[in-house]
Amino acid sequence: MDDCIFCKIARGEIPSKKIYEDEHVFAFHDINPIAPVHFLIIPKAHVPSLYECEPENEAALGRVLALTGRLAREQGATDGFRSIINTGRVGRQEVYHVHVHVIGGPDVLPGMLKR
Repeated sequence: MDDCIFCKIARGEIPSKKIYEDEHVFAFHDINPIAPVHFLIIPKAHVPSLYECEPENEAALGRVLALTGRLAREQGATDGFRSIINTGRVGRQEVYHVHVHVIGGPDVLPGMLKR
């Protein structure tokens, strides 16, 4: 998608602090981190949200999840992390390109979401 900010980042049209890249996924530091470790992992193919995932996205999305632990450790989240995928308006998704926030660091994560 031409105007998607995450597609532009994955194509190198917008600078980012890249962590990892292969033919299917791209990982980069969040521009407004909320913890010492805060990065995003995205599939390179444009998929607006989990609502729109199709069987052809399975390999890339599986790769995203399979890389999460290794990249979290490499970035310094050695004793756990939180992974978040916001979906849709109620899920507070801001950028409509599937992405996983990986957030961690030494004892900085609050409890689960308040009800």
